[in-house]
Amino acid sequence: MLLAMDIGNTNIKNGLYEGGKLKQYWRIATNRQYTSDEYGIVMEDMFRHVGEPIENVKGIIISSVVPTVNYTVEHMCRDFFDTTPVFVGPGIKTGINIKYENPKELGSDRICNAVAAYYMYGGPCIYIDFGTATSFGAVNEKGDFLGGCICPGIKVASEALIKNTAKLPHYELVKPEKVIGRTTVSNLQSGIIYGYVGQVEYLVDRMKEEIACSNVKVIATGGFSHLIATETSAIEHIDGTLTLNGLRLIYERNKS
Repeated sequence: MLLAMDIGNTNIKNGLYEGGKLKQYWRIATNRQYTSDEYGIVMEDMFRHVGEPIENVKGIIISSVVPTVNYTVEHMCRDFFDTTPVFVGPGIKTGINIKYENPKELGSDRICNAVAAYYMYGGPCIYIDFGTATSFGAVNEKGDFLGGCICPGIKVASEALIKNTAKLPHYELVKPEKVIGRTTVSNLQSGIIYGYVGQVEYLVDRMKEEIACSNVKVIATGGFSHLIATETSAIEHIDGTLTLNGLRLIYERNKS
């Protein structure tokens, strides 16, 4: 089996694959203070919880946007899985052409999303990842990653607003009934949620113009994808495991 790990700023998403099929999926917190042993104990507990023998893992591939935990997680993989993980980074074969001015700047999660979007849904395509940051990426019909844009994530924007204002209350990130709210909480909910819907629609329209192709597929992933996608026709597909699927595809391409 293959273990795919997507290390993000908030969570580590884990996908256990047998062949091309995702058998198990779980999240653990990204903890910058953990030792390799602590991460290993958490992973052992999760494998017991999902009923999968840890020794069945024969390969591990990792995307990480948190460099400070890479060394720790790599040692955890060696000690607990007896496997040296593959990290998505320079020199790895992806199957797409990265048209970034400096490809080393491009986050590995964005590469994985682009690979999965292109090979699973076809090009031209746009992916939107609603994570700690909201990132957009565009791939043309030839498989060229053209670039994209990055915005503050929904939760980050919401928390920053509360932190930097004296009287605004904490509130739940749920869709209000109307855009025009009649309470401070519903005003905040409307501004954040419908504001992000508008952001998505505008950026997708502009990106489609620049791609200059018809039938551009738009795929959303990440924790807030359902919240936004249900409010706009700009998003055609929701794929909660897009990044993990990209990791699997990259691993298959790089198997010796």
